[in-house]
Amino acid sequence: MHSLFPLKNINQIGLIVRDLDAAVRRYWEMLGIGPWKVYTYGPPLVPSMTYRGKVQSYQMRLAFTQVGHLQLELIQPLSGDSIYTEHLERNGEGMHHVGVFVASLDDAISEATRQGYRVIQSGRGHGRWGDGGYAYLDTEEALGMILELIEVPRERVPPEMEFPPAQEVRRRGS
Repeated sequence: MHSLFPLKNINQIGLIVRDLDAAVRRYWEMLGIGPWKVYTYGPPLVPSMTYRGKVQSYQMRLAFTQVGHLQLELIQPLSGDSIYTEHLERNGEGMHHVGVFVASLDDAISEATRQGYRVIQSGRGHGRWGDGGYAYLDTEEALGMILELIEVPRERVPPEMEFPPAQEVRRRGS
């Protein structure tokens, strides 16, 4: 079998949570993981979204932090049908996907499609300049998890909040 993408790095691990605020607090207090940058994704920040092959909006809160070279992402679904709500209904909270950064989302999707993998959810335009995008592939049966293709925007918009506050990070010495 031909490899979809010869992965040199796994760039992101994504977990689904029911309560983002409680989750970032737990990760910080129990494991010292943080600080977290929090965003709400959906229109208007993400102007182009799809779910299961159809143009459809959904909304979620995301929190990002770095753990070494790995980005950890927590996702709380807010509204609309999504693979996040599906995951919560089927599995509850926990590991959802592995993400890889790609230079061109269009090229990576084309290659995945050519090899028989379909996009089950996507979004584009969340960067400050309307760039950036993500596409989740239907790889659960083959890999036991979903693979996300991520085209990192040149510049992110500022987060709506950070946790913990900067003075707590400094006090803890992280």
